[in-house]
Amino acid sequence: MSKVKEYKSFEEIDARLKVLKLQREIDQESLKLHYYRTKIDLVPRKLLLGLGATFTQNNTWKNMLMALVTQKVLGMLGKRRQKKV
Repeated sequence: MSKVKEYKSFEEIDARLKVLKLQREIDQESLKLHYYRTKIDLVPRKLLLGLGATFTQNNTWKNMLMALVTQKVLGMLGKRRQKKV
């Protein structure tokens, strides 16, 4: 349930409208900034460089390979089990 704000004068209403207008402008500028940063971060060259750095750290290639092998083995075992039933 939302509470209804009661205003005692038009000046209070005008002040509140100014605050809401400024908040809206701030939100719009913030959205533009986030859009711009996302656009820059998703440039293909930067994206590939970021992926390359990620894959070379913390044995990521090894982990991905292990996940792929595990997925394939489990898939084959599942198929064999279905054939027996």
